[in-house]
Amino acid sequence: MRIGIPLAYSGGFTQAVKALADYEKAGLDVVFVAEAYTFDAVSQLGYIAASTQRLGIASGVMQLYTRTPTLIAMTAAGLDYVSGGRFTLGLGASGPQVIEGFHGVAYDSPLGRTRETIDICRMVWRREPVSYQGEHYQVPLAEGLGTGLGKPLKLINKPVRERIPISLAAIGPRNVELAAELAEAWQPAFFYPERAMQVWGEPLASGTAKRAPELGRLDTIVNVMLAIGEDAAPLRRLARPELALYIGGMGAPGRNFYNSLAQRYGFEQAAANIQELYLAGRKDEAAAAIPDELVDGTTLIGPASWVKERIAAFAQAGVTTLNVVPVARTHEARVQLIEQIRDLAG
Repeated sequence: MRIGIPLAYSGGFTQAVKALADYEKAGLDVVFVAEAYTFDAVSQLGYIAASTQRLGIASGVMQLYTRTPTLIAMTAAGLDYVSGGRFTLGLGASGPQVIEGFHGVAYDSPLGRTRETIDICRMVWRREPVSYQGEHYQVPLAEGLGTGLGKPLKLINKPVRERIPISLAAIGPRNVELAAELAEAWQPAFFYPERAMQVWGEPLASGTAKRAPELGRLDTIVNVMLAIGEDAAPLRRLARPELALYIGGMGAPGRNFYNSLAQRYGFEQAAANIQELYLAGRKDEAAAAIPDELVDGTTLIGPASWVKERIAAFAQAGVTTLNVVPVARTHEARVQLIEQIRDLAG
């Protein structure tokens, strides 16, 4: 099982990257850089590539709507080049609040756009002249649009790899099916091992049935908060605000994908209550309303023996990469957590 971390750089990006050297020595396998409405992921991934030797780097995730498919492909090829073949292209549709609210782009047809973007990226990496007439993307621009001077072009540079791994962030059934069919990796949110298959088992099986053999086994990348200690109760409280933020505040009522996921896990009433409290500005109450079972099921927080049992449960549910947020007071203690989970995961 691989161990990754999402790069936390709110306290300073260069300081966070310097800390990666210690995590790398501790056995960390991959680092993920988010792209919400923060600094862009690309410039930071390039910086990390130059500052590390072995560590895999991944966008976690790059938004579909903000770049053309060919630019996504060019960017991925460039990052794979400067990292010596260490890059994974994490893609996601984000949500309407960010795409329409921050970028001013209509949030439409996420499934169709994802499929076409993957097709075009792989065409670019194979250095084929890009000629693609899809429903959402026409390259070159279709006849009657633009100047009419466009012609199929291929990437000038030769990529390090003609198949750069693609990871899709997906939690809806159709998105998950698409990830299992087309991507090398899948990034679900708030993965609950014992309930994951009741939520995602059918779309995973359907997508896998259409999966090309050359893609290999689907790498399932799961984000979890990590804290190891005998007194777990105060540590587990640390997970509540983030769960409340996503379940309660990441989207309007009826359009919050994380709230829907909590409902599909069987926490219908709790999800409704959390959202009502959070949107009313009662965030502490929303955090307190998170069911203990949901906290325990989706985190790695507790004594080392319990964490080891939970790692086994994640592995049994098909997880191949644990993307952990180590929670401790000091950098040294966080590095030690990476060493501990590396040992516990085997």
